[in-house]
Amino acid sequence: MTREHPRDPLHGITLETIVTALVAHFGWEELGEHVRIRCFTHDPSVQSSLKFLRKTPWARAKVEELYRVMLVADREKLA
Repeated sequence: MTREHPRDPLHGITLETIVTALVAHFGWEELGEHVRIRCFTHDPSVQSSLKFLRKTPWARAKVEELYRVMLVADREKLA
């Protein structure tokens, strides 16, 4: 028996993949402007960001929302 998954663009995507994609798209400085958290603005790294985001649900929600917005914007560019 198979179960259908919701059409969530985050389904099956790891937090590390999300952070890495956002850094590649925006860079640390602009990412820190979009999501005002210290791990993006002061000596940023993927590992320190993951550690903070895994412990901080509100920050993770903001990062995931920015990733969704980025995906929509990229799709619109292709259309």
